[in-house]
Amino acid sequence: MEWRASHILVKDRTLANHILKQIKSGKDFRTLAKEFSTCPSKSKGGDLGWFGPGQMVREFEEAVKKMTTGRISGLVRTKFGYHIIKKTGQK
Repeated sequence: MEWRASHILVKDRTLANHILKQIKSGKDFRTLAKEFSTCPSKSKGGDLGWFGPGQMVREFEEAVKKMTTGRISGLVRTKFGYHIIKKTGQK
């Protein structure tokens, strides 16, 4: 199984919650990723491309596995900070 996802990564939980509220109110995920994310993927709107088991940190991978394609996660905490994940594919 492989998955495709985009994410927004920030260190601060309060900021992550603020961004998540903006997404829920209809703001564009890609635009917010480019503006706020600290991950190099921000230049691609947060797109991480395709990845398989063991390629992402456990908490991130587990969250993506449980998601339906097209959905956006709540906050997912890893050693890197707080992620807001959008699952964009599964094969």
